[in-house]
Amino acid sequence: MARRTKPTIDDELIDKLLEGREHSAALLGNDGLIGELKKRLAERMLCAEMDMHLDDEEQQAAGNHRNGYSQKSVTMADDRVVLDIPRERNGQFDPLLILKYARRFPGFDDKIIALYARGMSTRDIQAHIEEIYGITVSPSLVSAVTEAVVDEAVAWQDRPLETTYAIVYFDALRVKIRDEGLVRNKAVYLAIGVNCAVTKEILRLWIEQTEGAKFWMRVMTEIRSRGTMDILITVVDGLKGLPEAITAVFPDTVVQTCIVHLIRYSMHFASWKERKAIAKDLKPIYAASSAEAAVAALEAFEEGAWGQKYPPIVASWRRKWEQVIPFFAFSPEVRRIIYTTNAIESLHSQVRKTIRNKGHFPGDEAAIKLIYLALRQIEAKWKRPPREWQAAKSQLAIQFGERFTLED
Repeated sequence: MARRTKPTIDDELIDKLLEGREHSAALLGNDGLIGELKKRLAERMLCAEMDMHLDDEEQQAAGNHRNGYSQKSVTMADDRVVLDIPRERNGQFDPLLILKYARRFPGFDDKIIALYARGMSTRDIQAHIEEIYGITVSPSLVSAVTEAVVDEAVAWQDRPLETTYAIVYFDALRVKIRDEGLVRNKAVYLAIGVNCAVTKEILRLWIEQTEGAKFWMRVMTEIRSRGTMDILITVVDGLKGLPEAITAVFPDTVVQTCIVHLIRYSMHFASWKERKAIAKDLKPIYAASSAEAAVAALEAFEEGAWGQKYPPIVASWRRKWEQVIPFFAFSPEVRRIIYTTNAIESLHSQVRKTIRNKGHFPGDEAAIKLIYLALRQIEAKWKRPPREWQAAKSQLAIQFGERFTLED
């Protein structure tokens, strides 16, 4: 049984506060005891700030003193409260509790941003706040609060990166964005980096209508300019021009295609009832002990029933073979973590939950704002890496030697 938390306020004080008041739920409302307490406490804190301000030697030398009060209506978390703000003659008092031109106490904006980050529209947020807190806020206020996130997103996009990443995963998801009067399908590209201490972070997001060598060269050059000098392994999935851009900027990086995506692509050629059998016959290829054994397994599949019935399956593997064979140089521990881009696909899945009610975005900036907030929430919940990462870490340290470096 849980113990009762020891109170920090004496019962005698509570009795005194309740004296002469009707004991009802109204006491907890904005017009009741709680509302009055919030107002009085805030005003008491503001007066204390004013006392400190006037005690300053510079203010005393100037002969500054109190000059009455001014009223200000502010939002305090869940209520609208009219406060008496103390004034002084010289008009230099700038309280920390609530800034001079602010109309909301710290914390209220965070509530709006948290709701927006969960994919709620400005109108939905307006209705939610009014329903739960009894406060009327305009859609323009919600937009103004969330607009403040844009600068934060830009700073996040341009922040310095670590010198070395053990693995970087690249993948894309599609979103609808209005562009030049038309709603277009644009790709949101994301990169997740895992450093040599096996700590995972989202490197950045990019929005582009079409991918290609020029775009990916810009991405890789940007990653390098932000401080990354080496990437040991990249895991990619059929992103046009990406492998070439990676090796152009990071020539020693191992480029590994996602095996799971190759298997899924192979399944597109077969009917549902055939897919389980085909997947079983493909397994000897990617489970081979060496690149030579994998080639033999691919040739055996090609000569078998499925290879004869669906030649495009073998052709798809051969097209990607240069990015498949690096897989066989690694230990089973490392293979398990470069076998798939699942880490980034899981991220995409969570982002889609946030944006699924949007229909389409009015522009790139709106998309970046919401996706950034979703990524910020997701990243904050990431826990320590799974145990297989620790085993892989040791193997990578052996395989890459002095390139596998821990940040100071």
